[in-house]
Amino acid sequence: MRFILFVLLLANFSAWSQNGKITGKVSFPHHQPTSGASVLVLGTQKFVIADNQGQFEIEGLAYGNYTLEISSLEAKTKTVDIHINRPSFHITISIEKNDPKNLKEVVIQKKSIKKEITEKGFSVNVIDTKDAATRNLQTNDLLDRSAGVRIRQNGGLGSSVDYNVNGMTGNSIRVFIDGIPISTYGSSFNLNSIPPALIERIEVYKGVTPAHLADDALGGAINVVLKKGAKNTLNASVSYGSFNTVQSNFNTTYRDKSGFTVKGSGFYNYSDNDYEVWGKFVYNILPDGRYDYVRAKRFENRYRSYGGRFEAGFTDVKWADNFLIGVNVSEDHNQIQHGQYMTRPYKGRFTEADATAISLNYAKKDFLAKGLDFTLNAVYSQRNETLNDTVKWTYNWFGEKALGLYGKPILSTYGAQQAGPTINTIASNILTSRMGLNYNINEKNRIVFSNMFYMVDRNDNDLIKPEFQNNFEATRDLQKTVSSLAYEMEAFDSRLRTNVFAKFYEQKLNEIKPELLSQNGQNTVIEKITKNTNSFFGYGLATSYFVTPKTMVSLSAEKAIRLPSEDEVFGRPGENIIGNSELKPEQSKNVNAGIKFGPYDFNQHRISFSGSGFWRNSTDKIVRAISIRLNEAVQSTPFANLGKAQSLGFEASFDYVYNKRLFVSMNMSKFNSLYKSKYDKNGNVLLYYNKQLPNEPYFTVNGSLQYNFKDILQKNSELNLYYNFGYVGEFYTSWLEIDKTTTQFPQDLGLSYAFPNKKIIVSFDARNILNEQVYDNFAVQKPGRAFYLKLNYTLNKF
Repeated sequence: MRFILFVLLLANFSAWSQNGKITGKVSFPHHQPTSGASVLVLGTQKFVIADNQGQFEIEGLAYGNYTLEISSLEAKTKTVDIHINRPSFHITISIEKNDPKNLKEVVIQKKSIKKEITEKGFSVNVIDTKDAATRNLQTNDLLDRSAGVRIRQNGGLGSSVDYNVNGMTGNSIRVFIDGIPISTYGSSFNLNSIPPALIERIEVYKGVTPAHLADDALGGAINVVLKKGAKNTLNASVSYGSFNTVQSNFNTTYRDKSGFTVKGSGFYNYSDNDYEVWGKFVYNILPDGRYDYVRAKRFENRYRSYGGRFEAGFTDVKWADNFLIGVNVSEDHNQIQHGQYMTRPYKGRFTEADATAISLNYAKKDFLAKGLDFTLNAVYSQRNETLNDTVKWTYNWFGEKALGLYGKPILSTYGAQQAGPTINTIASNILTSRMGLNYNINEKNRIVFSNMFYMVDRNDNDLIKPEFQNNFEATRDLQKTVSSLAYEMEAFDSRLRTNVFAKFYEQKLNEIKPELLSQNGQNTVIEKITKNTNSFFGYGLATSYFVTPKTMVSLSAEKAIRLPSEDEVFGRPGENIIGNSELKPEQSKNVNAGIKFGPYDFNQHRISFSGSGFWRNSTDKIVRAISIRLNEAVQSTPFANLGKAQSLGFEASFDYVYNKRLFVSMNMSKFNSLYKSKYDKNGNVLLYYNKQLPNEPYFTVNGSLQYNFKDILQKNSELNLYYNFGYVGEFYTSWLEIDKTTTQFPQDLGLSYAFPNKKIIVSFDARNILNEQVYDNFAVQKPGRAFYLKLNYTLNKF
């Protein structure tokens, strides 16, 4: 709090600092005057337009170093470094004329949204999807290559995904589509269901989450911002590749002169996912009990999903910037090859899911009063999922029935693949809404209010259930509200930016389920009722300061809360999750400190670098229960409160561009994630105190290289060559030291060719070209070497 008061005090007295002004003249060679040239002070909001004689004046600049950017329709853009150390500074700037033959279009530049977001002080990555839309990349692939982010996927296409962001993982990281939790749309609609062509940008907040994304995102947030433009366009793509994998999508937008707008999109994904697996967790048990380690293909791991989204309304009209009513439908079929670990293959266990969601999106600047911006996103969805598991035999990794000593097939000791036979249906009704009000007091001060409401009404019913449950049906209700209020401020000519916020969290839980009570030799069926309400306050700040126009330091800190999610509390059999209604909320204190240099331009080179350190101190940390038994004994587990945990680490990223043709990018993240509960209830030191938490990759490096060739084969065509790698250091998959993975170093190659009219783009990708064994959660292996071909078509005028 002292720091906040100090920052505000500095802002109030910023006018006392020493200021100077710049006067100058912009001209062409031989002193030929220019008119209409713009002069921008980079890193600030200050700019002017030169008069007919090229004269300009900029006032109110604190003493220090600045970079001026001079641009004109008639000239090449030029930057000039200056140092102000007196009340008045004069400069004469000569700019070079453009060749009229090369002037094909007029571009008016302003500060990009990406730059605006990164300058607010939060530890954030903003991912541009423009190039990815033409390649055979999924949204999760883009995230996995971003600094500090690790995608944890249980296998191939369609398998469950966790997100690790700088030491925080799972539901500590909230995922949104335009600010709405993605869980609203059901398992059949996920980030890989949204093609990059539909996405404007992806915002990845690490640790501290801004107020406008009010939610219990304790470890960070991923917000996928869909394209809002109403440009008449049609885009379609289809790819085919290894493991009989098909991915296709289309999207289109139409807007007439009245503002009436229609948007439509659809997707279809399919994969056999029959890739090879091997290693110490892949073996068949011989009739004499010995382990026969094998290299085999997954034999029943098919995934299929399809769906569509349709929106209609008005855009850019007097009463609304955006008003769209939409419907989103999706379905999927997912075969389940094994449990939490890979040691027992399944055959005949699968889920089927569908979801229908109706949405309302409204946004208006200057709503009711000038400077007041209002947004509302609301979604109501009906979500259904059925888990089917009725096959009674045991199978080996060749897809054959396992045989006993006398050559007879072995019956499963569970009665099915994982537990007793089940046809379990889960029906959920979900209402989610997010309302935001932003009031711009003036150019430098703003108040932000946001409220997120989430409610799920869930009914579980097993068609093959124990007799004692015949007269009971489990009902489960969960309600969550998160409200936030923030004050944003700029001072010292926008060199200092501060964001102070507070959040209120509340969750209500109600669960009724049958339970068999054995007493005095008699069995009685009772209704077990669980009800609880939790409420908490959180607070934090984010601030950034431009030491120079090209050097920014940032600091963000937050006391954050994470409320247990629906799956953690009620369970999700299709994901091998057992419910735990006794879970307590997790609390954490998060701090990020970073520095960013650049971008620096010299000749045809552009370089930028950023680095940050982070600290996470959690209590009642919610994690997937970690067994101390051997992996083969574990098929499904609940989430549990681990106790105290701490993560301390750093990340860094480097970007280099040459002649706008060669692009090099590298980033790394390294941290520890330690168990910090020291004593048990008897005062004894716990066995795992100060040890690394299992199942947490804590050292990752990503790198990419791209080169652009012009006029290859045809004039005005483009050929792009790509190389990517991802390094993951070894980590433990359980508390046992023998369950340690090896390092992973998968590498990818790719190319894309854009035809001269830019309507058709063909791309080819070779993934994991060295066929590395790659895995994430609990050593579950992901696909090896794979090849994909993609065709992308875009029509921008119709």
